[in-house]
Amino acid sequence: MNTIFFVTLTTAAKSIGAGLATIGVVGAGAGIGIVFAGLLLAYSRNPSREARLMQLTILGFALTEAMGLLAIMMAFLILYA
Repeated sequence: MNTIFFVTLTTAAKSIGAGLATIGVVGAGAGIGIVFAGLLLAYSRNPSREARLMQLTILGFALTEAMGLLAIMMAFLILYA
């Protein structure tokens, strides 16, 4: 009886932990929106700097997306480790 309860409790705790770990994906989504909003604002102020603005935007997008992927990876580690 106690073994079954422990397995169920552990599974529930892993599910809750994985759900909480995926909250970081929301932050990544908001960050990506902020990066591209900054691109639009900067481009509207100075269109001649488009190439450099796009380079910085892609860098910001990659770094922000990496944080979201790390959050998902952590959720999978919690679930399956």
